[in-house]
Amino acid sequence: MKAPRLIMVFLVWLKIASLQAQAPHERLYELRTYYASEGKFDALLNRFKTHTLKLFKKHQMKVEGFWVPVDNTEGKLVYLLSFPNKAAKEAYSKAFVEDQEWKKVVAETTKEGEIVAKIESVDLKMTDFSPYDWKNIGNRVFELRVYKATPNNLGNLLDRFKSHTIELLEKHGIHNLIYWTPIEGSQGADDMLYYFVAHKDKASGLASFKEFDSDPAWKKVKAETEAKAGGLLTVYLKSEYLLPTDFSPIK
Repeated sequence: MKAPRLIMVFLVWLKIASLQAQAPHERLYELRTYYASEGKFDALLNRFKTHTLKLFKKHQMKVEGFWVPVDNTEGKLVYLLSFPNKAAKEAYSKAFVEDQEWKKVVAETTKEGEIVAKIESVDLKMTDFSPYDWKNIGNRVFELRVYKATPNNLGNLLDRFKSHTIELLEKHGIHNLIYWTPIEGSQGADDMLYYFVAHKDKASGLASFKEFDSDPAWKKVKAETEAKAGGLLTVYLKSEYLLPTDFSPIK
């Protein structure tokens, strides 16, 4: 191999290594939700486990986790990918969908009908106060919580989490994992907050949040921050308890 080619190979390797070593707070996260076609949930899971994960790795699409709802009445699969940045996400994803091996997998797995009914996706960035306790410890349930802030109050909501809520959640046994907002220019960038917490199980999570809501310290913080903002900081909260799949990197 000639010297210029050796230099080029080394530079490519160095670039890949630098991206892999990138700090979690600098990465772009994509939260994806798949709804299986009726009767096709097992087929969808099997396609991810047997084929898709290998192709994600081939195309440098880092898998952070895979989950199914504790009460999975909709045939839902939730998973999280991360990328160095938006440009990398677009390039890696394009290479993935154009991969002949992937096209072959799709053809083979949809011979008896489409296995995906609907896909939802949101691109996220970590907040400046977000923890990143992304350890595989097992024997727990994850909870994905999504808040919509009232108009012009996302900043106030984030400040309340940063200054008060995170600490109070831990006080009541609710373990903070990661916090995000949608990336600039995307839907929800001005009013949405996404985060994962972990519990021993769903019952423990429900009990912990009941204690949290009754805590005089939380009631005081809530009243003070709402008075400062001139009203409620949130329009709604959506919560879903999730179990990691057997092939999820994090459990």
